[in-house]
Amino acid sequence: MLDFFISPAYAQDAGAGSGMAQIVMLVGFVLIFYFLLWRPQSKRAKQHRELIGSLSKGDEIVIGGGLVGRITKVSDEFISMEISDGTEVNVQKSAVAAVLPKGTIKSI
Repeated sequence: MLDFFISPAYAQDAGAGSGMAQIVMLVGFVLIFYFLLWRPQSKRAKQHRELIGSLSKGDEIVIGGGLVGRITKVSDEFISMEISDGTEVNVQKSAVAAVLPKGTIKSI
């Protein structure tokens, strides 16, 4: 009796190329993920590792918190950084954001 008011819904048949289309979409998503997320992230990590490895005494640096100073001592995991005359702080090497050109501290 209700069939008169509501027509029954039937599932549509699967197309012949639907399996191949799903594989192409999956490969497309993997490529997008690789080129937009994973590859740039690994490039940045590699550059940061090289930056940390090249730190030496006398370099002028800025750390992640925004402090600017000159390196006075370098050890395996930490550096000593002079932020003003007679004021030194110990900082982890991984906190270094950038090495500044020589003379930047005097120009600030």
